[in-house]
Amino acid sequence: MQSLFQILMLIVDIAWFILIAHIVMSWLINFQVLNLRQHIVAQVWYGLNRLLEPVYSRIRAFLPQMGGLDFAPLVALIALYAVRIILINNASAFY
Repeated sequence: MQSLFQILMLIVDIAWFILIAHIVMSWLINFQVLNLRQHIVAQVWYGLNRLLEPVYSRIRAFLPQMGGLDFAPLVALIALYAVRIILINNASAFY
């Protein structure tokens, strides 16, 4: 059962990294540090969007309109961190 716990924690850590990468990349694109006309930047950006948009769209369905501000990534990060806390607190069930 310890293996299952470690696998779940690995999945949560990978999802956390992907979310952070998407958030940082969106800031860099908005502040024109990164340019979507560069092929590799565009590929990474669209790949991250394809991964995360299904999650964000479900979150946006519950959030009120905020006038151009998108809190879906923040809610996703908080939810993922809550899952991590739940897994750690219930780690004894995996042993």
